[in-house]
Amino acid sequence: QVQLVESGGGLVQSGGSLRLSCAASGRIFSIYAMGWYRQAPGKQRELVAGFTSGGSTNYADSVKGRFTISRDNAKNTVYLQMSSLKPEDTAVYYCNADLRRNVGGSRSMYWGQGTQVTVSS
Repeated sequence: QVQLVESGGGLVQSGGSLRLSCAASGRIFSIYAMGWYRQAPGKQRELVAGFTSGGSTNYADSVKGRFTISRDNAKNTVYLQMSSLKPEDTAVYYCNADLRRNVGGSRSMYWGQGTQVTVSS
């Protein structure tokens, strides 16, 4: 089984910073893409930042210049450094990975359980 475990969420004041971590564990042959999504109450889940299968990064326009995604391939871990946080960044943040568990197996998407980020004004 594959698990994505997020950590680092919490309550922070507007203008503050948080760093999220997501570690993938279990039987993993290769990770093709990995990133962060978020879902605020009453809204659809949206991409925040991610690494594509080609190794490039994508950011939502709303977080460009404030958030930075990074990764440690040896640890199958992705990080999201969030700075200059705003109340509208309040959401549950989910880690996502597109990976293959076995040689010759199919690729599948996996999700973490989510971590709450709350930004107070």
